[in-house]
Amino acid sequence: MRINVGCELTFEFTQETPLIAILNVHHSRFADLEGIETFQTTSGASVTGYHDQFGNWCNRILAAPGTFFCSTNAIVRDSGLPDPVVTDAVQHRVQDLPDETLVYLMGSRYCETDLLSEEAWRLFGHVPEGWQRVQAICDFVHNHIVFGYEHSNPTRTASSGYYEGRGVCRDYTHLAVAFSRCLNIPTRYCTGYITDIGIPLPHAEMDFCAWMEVYLGGQWHAFDPRNNRPRIGRIKVAHGRDAADVPLTNVFGPNVLTKFKVWAKEAV
Repeated sequence: MRINVGCELTFEFTQETPLIAILNVHHSRFADLEGIETFQTTSGASVTGYHDQFGNWCNRILAAPGTFFCSTNAIVRDSGLPDPVVTDAVQHRVQDLPDETLVYLMGSRYCETDLLSEEAWRLFGHVPEGWQRVQAICDFVHNHIVFGYEHSNPTRTASSGYYEGRGVCRDYTHLAVAFSRCLNIPTRYCTGYITDIGIPLPHAEMDFCAWMEVYLGGQWHAFDPRNNRPRIGRIKVAHGRDAADVPLTNVFGPNVLTKFKVWAKEAV
């Protein structure tokens, strides 16, 4: 299967403005790219790239005052199969975890493990470790939070999402990430594309999505507390501790976002 993914963003800047854009397909899918992924900006903008501390590709941009446009587009080869379900994936003891996974056990800006630890053990401590426990967390979060774009709040944390019981995909993910870390399961926050392939109509307008990856059985596995079902065409852009590490754009100055368009669909 060939999947076409990309986005277009347009800003209005009142002054020369630096920004960082994390919009390219994650390097773990580079081998699946058909040709070259494009990244285009308004003519004359200065663009350089670098890898951040999590290995995500970042575009560092200096935009002139006025209208600024950037876009990406790629064709990604995909198996066409839903997310793998590995019910026998075991949970590792903390002392047996690889060093690089330990950062994903810690509390972070949006995932306050110190505030949620007692609740996590109360709710899930009786569930068998491993895949079953993570799935129990996703089931709970999926049913606990009411989805709605009108509930979006960029400062909502996992604990406030738990007590408010409403939010968008990032809030589902932050809460499930925090609960998982409280239970000693390394868990990282992911952002990227999810297609509607295999999902009955009607389809909502396409957007970037958030989900999480947990370290079980010696590898990372995708879990999606918002949709809470395996999906076809999940293509990661970036991962980190939480949304603070992987904003689509980080703009260092006054700005107005005037256009935001995302696509993820089977290529013909």
